[in-house]
Amino acid sequence: MLFRGTLWLLLLLPLRPPGVQGRHGTTSSGQEADEPTPWPSVQRLQEQLRTAGALSKRYWTLFSCTLWPEHCEDQETPVPPLGWSLPLWGRRSLDKLTAWICRFQDCCSGGDCRISNNLTGKNFVARMLVENLYRDGVRSDCVKMFIPTFHFPHPKYVDMYKEELQRQMQETQWRCHQSTFIFDEAEKLHPGLLELLEPYLERRSPEAHGAEAPRAIFLFLSNLGGSAINEVVLGLLKGGLSREEITTQHLEMPLQAEIIKSVDSSFGSSRLLKEHLVDFFIPFLPLEYRHVRLCVRDAFLGQDLPYTEEALDEIAKMMTYVPEEERLFSSQGCKSISQRINLFLP
Repeated sequence: MLFRGTLWLLLLLPLRPPGVQGRHGTTSSGQEADEPTPWPSVQRLQEQLRTAGALSKRYWTLFSCTLWPEHCEDQETPVPPLGWSLPLWGRRSLDKLTAWICRFQDCCSGGDCRISNNLTGKNFVARMLVENLYRDGVRSDCVKMFIPTFHFPHPKYVDMYKEELQRQMQETQWRCHQSTFIFDEAEKLHPGLLELLEPYLERRSPEAHGAEAPRAIFLFLSNLGGSAINEVVLGLLKGGLSREEITTQHLEMPLQAEIIKSVDSSFGSSRLLKEHLVDFFIPFLPLEYRHVRLCVRDAFLGQDLPYTEEALDEIAKMMTYVPEEERLFSSQGCKSISQRINLFLP
């Protein structure tokens, strides 16, 4: 029988050594003192114990959600996939313990219950793509999504991140004949992680690894090049082209050039671009007022709320539009619209 519980380690420590003043001006030997003097080492110890307690709670949360995922569906804060923010030795120990316990009970019947990809609010096109490539869509074992600020938040742990990322990618490719790896906010990837990805994107002849070598699709989602896209689209519209007449050929080269010269990201200076390892650059045209208005309507419908045409116009006008003179494109797309409609609720 498996009992759900936690393992507690109780540390019995003296609160203060002999002779150190207490809170009420007395020493531990009972002598009076005029003013209490804080003991910094006790404060540091208390902070360390609180940190250890929080870490233990995160281990237990990850462990219990792995074994009993049905009890974690109502959590407001998602558990990081495979505990990326936990120490490497701790994650591996947790994986071994989970595997051992799963020998005695059915932890996962469908093969998808341990997948914790969270694409809420992420790129809609990426979701459409994987849902048409895989029967289980984003919940497929063959789809992995990584967000730098979530999975790789601390540069000083980049070596640990590289080891874990490589392990996950190799396991996914071993499991799947066709795998998909999505890197959201790709402009924030650490140079060391970009270097790790280079061998996976290099072109190989079928003879090198056999005709049945696993296929891998890499999607890099980024906001880089947005200003170049706006500038080219604005020029084309002023030149008489309609939005529907603008093609990828109009934008691919300016977009790539803008990404390469970007000084705020290491993505443009990586070998991924210099060696032309990225096959396609897919630009997304900026949203105009009419598109934002449709987003407002969808936000109302998504919450089963009534709306008026005047409300759609009012909320759409609240967004910021660029360039400053033309005010043609929404600078934030449709972000924050769902929060803005709350201002119009009775």
